[in-house]
Amino acid sequence: MKRTIWLLLDDRKGSVGQAKGVAEALGERMRVVEKQLVYNRWGGLPNWLRGRSLFGIDKAKSDNIDKDWPEVVMSTSRRTVPVARYIRKKSQNKTKIVQLMYPDGGVGLREMAFAAVPQHDEAKKLAPSNVLKIVGAPTRIFPEVLKREKARWEKEFADLPKPLTAVIVGGAIKGKEWPLENAENLARKVRQIWQTVGGSILITTSRRTGEKAQKLIVDELKGIPAYTYMWGEKKENPLLGFYACAERIITTADSVSMCSEACGTGVPVLLFVGKNWLGKKHLKFAQSLTDGGYAVGIDDEKALDFKPRGTLNCAYEIAEAILQLK
Repeated sequence: MKRTIWLLLDDRKGSVGQAKGVAEALGERMRVVEKQLVYNRWGGLPNWLRGRSLFGIDKAKSDNIDKDWPEVVMSTSRRTVPVARYIRKKSQNKTKIVQLMYPDGGVGLREMAFAAVPQHDEAKKLAPSNVLKIVGAPTRIFPEVLKREKARWEKEFADLPKPLTAVIVGGAIKGKEWPLENAENLARKVRQIWQTVGGSILITTSRRTGEKAQKLIVDELKGIPAYTYMWGEKKENPLLGFYACAERIITTADSVSMCSEACGTGVPVLLFVGKNWLGKKHLKFAQSLTDGGYAVGIDDEKALDFKPRGTLNCAYEIAEAILQLK
């Protein structure tokens, strides 16, 4: 009989995507059950205060987690940790906890089977016995997904001159705005690359890009054949189609999930770091991608000749670690 794993999902889309990536890597080897959680006004309180409880959870709007305890529960964000600890307590410690990312302040770490922690994370006191060091973040970018999305989207991009270069734009990060100078420099880099390689661009922005930065980029790239999807547009998000059809990807280095997805495609990835914007963790993350041969800095003199050493998706590694749990 297959063992069961619960995925504790909340409103953090990035974390949900990571968890589902691991679930897809598990395939048919475990029974995966998604448990959607909705927070109430107390959901943002620190984990040391919420403890091993459902304090902060709107039980009426959340899926039931008070029976049929699974063999494994995956905590997918900071705020799901107290719920995972609650489940473990209720199961009399039989349910094993797997955590994506380091739990804030290390709260609950000792109770976890393991926590999958990116190498660039500077969290202190990492216990080597139950910390799995990974590069990047788990994603849903698998060969079969890319094949499916290419079949869906290549007709949409058929009239665009080739090659196709995807441009994935993030923006502001916690505590730091995205300077307009960076938006301008990114757009100029994209234009310079297009002038060299030709073809078209597939460009998308995010909520964090900001209206001024987005307009600046659009204005700078006028005249280049393009398929655009700007934040807030009322049409289907083509991001997976971009990943599947692009022959080169340019991405800002502010999002671990976004960069990990790009590096999972197997095509050359050019990272834009910019100035006076990214924190130490982001810079270390970008360095881990270039050190691993998954990406290259956009300013590297040989950037257009770069070939990745392989594809990146630590979802496989995390899935195998889960299967090894006894």
